[in-house]
Amino acid sequence: MKKIILAAAFAAVFGTAVAAETIKIGVTPGPHAQIMEKVKEVAAPKGLDIEILEFSDYVVPNQALADGELSANSFQHKPYLDNQVADRGFKIVDVAYTVNFPMGVYSKKVKSLDELADGATVAIPNDPTNGGRALLILADKGLIKLKDGASLKVGPADVTENAKNLKFAELDAAQLPRSLDDVDAAVINTNYALEAGLDPAKDPIAREGEKAPYVNILAVSEKDKDQPWVKTLVKAYHSDAVKQFIADTFKGSVIAGW
Repeated sequence: MKKIILAAAFAAVFGTAVAAETIKIGVTPGPHAQIMEKVKEVAAPKGLDIEILEFSDYVVPNQALADGELSANSFQHKPYLDNQVADRGFKIVDVAYTVNFPMGVYSKKVKSLDELADGATVAIPNDPTNGGRALLILADKGLIKLKDGASLKVGPADVTENAKNLKFAELDAAQLPRSLDDVDAAVINTNYALEAGLDPAKDPIAREGEKAPYVNILAVSEKDKDQPWVKTLVKAYHSDAVKQFIADTFKGSVIAGW
């Protein structure tokens, strides 16, 4: 009886030990993986153990989440997720903003967009949302015009004016840095630019503005969105420690989006 009373008193004073809950989060290599390592560090004392799995493309992480192989993923912006949900019927929802990766136009052949020759080839991502995003950057810089009412999912067929007769090479997003030797310019996502050793803050000949639709997100299965671990994960990601890590590590090439 004394042992029971003492144990109860100890628990009342010091709290009972809580077993850590383990979740699996899918990320793409580079900033998302680096940031998630910091989130893992912050989440651990809160009773959340994060296992990080890296994926080399933008398609598999959502499929793996939908199949129950992941608890969450962190690699995409909302327009991309919306497109995946519409096209594939995934029951996946966003639960928090993470970071913004302003997309850049890179070139090994010219130093400005004005130097692009007539008929130059510009490589863009071949997925609808990032390809559309790339075209919107070129339109914003005055190189092309898009049809009225163009959405975030525009494609080369939606170009209505193209004064330089630019040709568009649609490639897998991860392959775009390698294409720089073969094309005149390429519009590259920041995570793949960093992975290839490019400096997204200094190397682009043009850069996207910090537009809200492209802030990246944490995504989970719809059935899990109200689970306690989701709140713990978001709180850890949105901590001052993670925000400072992003600022110190990426120096403006990746920006906290919350």
